[in-house]
Amino acid sequence: MKLTGRKIMVTGCAGFIASHLAEELLARGNDVIGVDNLSAGKREFMSGMMDNDAFTFIEGDLLTMDLGKALEGVEVVCHLAANPDVRLGAKNTHIHFEQNIEVTYKLLEAGKDHGVKDLMFPSTSTVYGETEVIPTPENYGPLVPISVYGASKLACEALISSYCHTFDQNAVIYRFANVVGTRSTHNVLHDFIRKLREDSSSLEILGAEHGTIKSYVHVKDCVRGMVAGAEASDSQVEIYNIGSRDWMTVKDIADIVVEEMRLPNVEYRWTGGVKGGRGWVGDVKKMLLAVDKLEARGWSPELGSREAIRRAVQEILG
Repeated sequence: MKLTGRKIMVTGCAGFIASHLAEELLARGNDVIGVDNLSAGKREFMSGMMDNDAFTFIEGDLLTMDLGKALEGVEVVCHLAANPDVRLGAKNTHIHFEQNIEVTYKLLEAGKDHGVKDLMFPSTSTVYGETEVIPTPENYGPLVPISVYGASKLACEALISSYCHTFDQNAVIYRFANVVGTRSTHNVLHDFIRKLREDSSSLEILGAEHGTIKSYVHVKDCVRGMVAGAEASDSQVEIYNIGSRDWMTVKDIADIVVEEMRLPNVEYRWTGGVKGGRGWVGDVKKMLLAVDKLEARGWSPELGSREAIRRAVQEILG
């Protein structure tokens, strides 16, 4: 899937990862159409793009807007608009169906009807569920997600694959590790920093001390991987893991946050978690993705998990 010189739509472009991807594509010389309803994304995340003649922003809701008009002249769609809150699925099961599955279906239909042949889609490591093979490769199965969010992304993957094979389209699907970095608005780093600013003597941590261990990737490495994977894809439906080669515990993360905030003698208070020390229902205990496939295509992360977390904390703290 070649990207050079093509007109590309980025959905959710005022969001965390999508805004970085849009900037990367503009820097490569692409014309970019950004779509966002600004319900979660922030206009300020696009501030560096607004004066670029190659960038057009459309404020609209993918569920209700005229997608046919928006897709005029578009050759590639990077569909990043979604609700990424894993914990929310245990409280509101409909929101991931509507904002992830239904929106993806509507976009696939519009793309089919308006001749858009190429799609880039960010999925998630949570589609794997609790795996028996670590690092987990792209061909691992069966895929048994344990969260509604993971299930919604797996459903989107299946829809995309079916449209590609039925209507002669192409797709690159990316299964992300935990992505961190500037413009993120909610994750464990924000939670820890907020709590420590309120009380610098102690830190409440969801789960158990030895409950979970996961891999992290910085957003800059992530978007480089997306572009590299698309450019190197040679299958009708290509799937890549994007992550780092190491992992870390929640305590490791807390230690880095405390160190970067220069706080002495912070007491960690563990909640005990749910279902064997997980932070929340649907939280995968262990996650480390095999990234050999994408590395064989010329990409590798510049930062490991610890370096990515430290960089992200520094970016949040300013």
